[in-house]
Amino acid sequence: MLAIGDLHVENFGTWRDEEGRLIWGVNDLDEAWPSSYALDLVRLTTSAYLAISGEHLSLTRREAAEAIEEGYRDALAAGGKAFVLAEHHQWLRLLATSKLRDPVRFWAKMQQCPPLTSKPPQEARKLIEESLPPPCRAYQLKRRIAGLGSLGHPRILALSSWQGAFIAREAKGIRTSAAAWCRGISSENIYGAKLVDCAIRVKDPCVRFHGHWLVRRLAPDCSRIELASLPEGRDEARLLYDMGWETANMHFGSSNAVPKVKRDLAARRGKWLHKAAKSMFKITLQDWKDWRHDWKRSAPR
Repeated sequence: MLAIGDLHVENFGTWRDEEGRLIWGVNDLDEAWPSSYALDLVRLTTSAYLAISGEHLSLTRREAAEAIEEGYRDALAAGGKAFVLAEHHQWLRLLATSKLRDPVRFWAKMQQCPPLTSKPPQEARKLIEESLPPPCRAYQLKRRIAGLGSLGHPRILALSSWQGAFIAREAKGIRTSAAAWCRGISSENIYGAKLVDCAIRVKDPCVRFHGHWLVRRLAPDCSRIELASLPEGRDEARLLYDMGWETANMHFGSSNAVPKVKRDLAARRGKWLHKAAKSMFKITLQDWKDWRHDWKRSAPR
């Protein structure tokens, strides 16, 4: 099926739909690629284990795996449903609008981004200008760094003002999933737009895929949610349950594969997800240690 590819506990965020309602779901689809449904589940669970080991989550690893799998199974059985944070999911809305996503802090952080010193590609500038409210107004171009997976991909931040308050757009360079490189496949395919169109999802009207660029609105309520921004006392098992459910929402984009997924899941017994994530957790830590050792050896003194 069409998998998210780069799924982890901080690949979830919020945006506003055409009606101005707050929506929660998967935030980054750069690595979307045809793969096994289990890839997303194991990656998500492994990231929860890493967060637990870093003391960013307080529940046990087994509890985390069970919550994610239960959410995924329940969503498959129910046919999925997007997360509209209105009269439903009020607890999730409170998490998503916590004090650490305060507009004053957010816009101060945007202003602190360094200016873009290189000339932006004409295509990116055109997409940014088309995404801003008309008529076209003055804006500052800045360089933005976010996350680790897309380091090296250009991120161009356009900061402007509209009706007395800040607005922002980001043009992000996107490339073919690393899965193609890993498998030695020569491909220019980018599946993010297709996954957005096919999945059970309330779309962000300010997101636009165009060639190798993605343009989107940035705002305090339109960005990914970091674990550090979540308030104390949150229901972590419930949060991971919803992440499992949202994973199924995305997998419903491959509707022909869903019956096979249900059959495969029905045949899985024991703590299969916990065991797989435990193995991936161990391998990931070893991979990181090897990289760190080599980086230290090659770093200039």
